[in-house]
Amino acid sequence: MKESGILMPVSALPSSTGVGELGADTFRFIKNLKHSGVKIWQILPLNPAGYGNSPYQPYSSCAGDEIYISLEELYKQGLLKVLPEAFRKNAAKVDYQAVREWKEPYLREACSNFQETEDYQGFVEQPWVKNYGMFRALKKENGNRCWNEWKDEDKSWPETGAEVPDHIKEEVYYQMFLQYVFYCQWMAVKKAANDAGVRIMGDVPFYVGVDSVDVWAGKDNFLLDTDGRPIFIAGVPPDYFSATGQRWGNPIYDWDYLKKNDYQFWLDRIGYSSRLFDMIRIDHFRAFDTFWKIPATCPTAIEGEWIEAPGYEVLDMLTEKLPDVELIAEDLGDLRPEVLTLKEHYHLKGMKVLEFVLDISGKYAADSFPDEENMIIYTGTHDNSTLREWYQELSVPARRKLRRFLKKQGIKNGSVQDRLLEYTWRSKAEYAIVPLSDILGMGKEARLNTPGTVGSPNWEWRMPDGDRIEAGLKKYAGHLSSINL
Repeated sequence: MKESGILMPVSALPSSTGVGELGADTFRFIKNLKHSGVKIWQILPLNPAGYGNSPYQPYSSCAGDEIYISLEELYKQGLLKVLPEAFRKNAAKVDYQAVREWKEPYLREACSNFQETEDYQGFVEQPWVKNYGMFRALKKENGNRCWNEWKDEDKSWPETGAEVPDHIKEEVYYQMFLQYVFYCQWMAVKKAANDAGVRIMGDVPFYVGVDSVDVWAGKDNFLLDTDGRPIFIAGVPPDYFSATGQRWGNPIYDWDYLKKNDYQFWLDRIGYSSRLFDMIRIDHFRAFDTFWKIPATCPTAIEGEWIEAPGYEVLDMLTEKLPDVELIAEDLGDLRPEVLTLKEHYHLKGMKVLEFVLDISGKYAADSFPDEENMIIYTGTHDNSTLREWYQELSVPARRKLRRFLKKQGIKNGSVQDRLLEYTWRSKAEYAIVPLSDILGMGKEARLNTPGTVGSPNWEWRMPDGDRIEAGLKKYAGHLSSINL
């Protein structure tokens, strides 16, 4: 049974506060997915975005970004006395700093009006919650610098548990309050989606950011020097996206240490994520087989070596301890056959992207889609051009070959965009997922991220027009629902 899906980050949804929120507009989006026959909503990581506002360099693997907290929902709960007026409601880009600064006074007001409940007390008993609250409080105390640049006593707090001043304790409480509110609001969104017959696919990056509570409170899990700086960092060698490779900067795992502890770090990450999501896509899945190990002193990703990882041991543990979790393998790129063997051993769905597998370099256009069902077909991901941008950048002969190819497949009606979408939905793949920007026929302005680059305009695209979203989904409702039959 094939299912259709939409890729849309929460950050890009409409709201009255300049960034997608866990409130009314998101509930409306879910209703539109239901009415269009969509069964899967794929999002990007919801964790607190760090360097470059990237969701793949978060401050925590478990925490949610407070920027998504709905102020309207806080007002309904009586935690805000006055409903805030709109802020950057119609902005087509997310100004993360401006939104955070505008929201913070309201979030602190809500915290001051909050009365603890048994549910709250149970939530904050989770070890990661207090660690995260302390991490953010000490980060603020140290001028928001990376933790390995903090005062020695703050660097070593996870090991010493030293007493901290009252103002630090107050900030810890505030941060824990934010996490509780985020969790409650997110679970309400998830319930609404599930009640609508929509499953949510979350995204777990293979690596964590160096400036994170994961590394600060779990230093032994990573290859660090005595000052807490990575000895080796993650990335990929030169590829389609970059001639010098991608130097991500994430610290490399100490796999020997992780093994001695039965890979508890991974069990905790995936286990908690399984509470938040119905399906989990593991970004950069190939690193379970081999990972690119770059000396931290190298300015690019050209220098490095492939190192084998204990993927079978980790996945054996995860499938044994978490048998109901549906994992998705992001297996894009130039892979050695062993990666696919690993994926297939656990019957995981992989990914194929239309823009990568349509070959228009020869005399005739062709595709390289495998004739199989256990996979997900995409028009593109968060790292690709939008479908419209991709087509516009093709040469005139390439466009002509592509149109001939689609005609040969019996797809003749509508714009080229329409025909490419139909070709995607006709695939034998069990899941067909399309970015909302492609549903809306948007161009370069809607690109989410360009790999190998950091900062603006990455991760900033936003669609403030809820009516346009509804109309776009309604336009393709017949295609989105028919493949669910």
